Amino acid sequence: MILKYPLSTEQALSKMDSENKLVFIVDRKATKPEIKAELEKLLQVKVKKINTLINQDGDKKAYVRFAQTSRAIDVATKLGLM
Repeated sequence: MILKYPLSTEQALSKMDSENKLVFIVDRKATKPEIKAELEKLLQVKVKKINTLINQDGDKKAYVRFAQTSRAIDVATKLGLM
């Protein structure tokens, strides 16, 4: 399983509204194409772009921007964040 869990911090929730993005903690060895494929398969959404970073704790974050047809708020509701 590449996706571990979504983040629901204040910063992540503000990106959901302003930039149509959600933030996920993912497996450290996962590549951007793997993350995109798993998200599109599991959630039936269209992903536009993914940015990743590894924080000081060693966790890998994936900032996922959804296409215009898939709203981040709707995805967050599916995941139980809202």
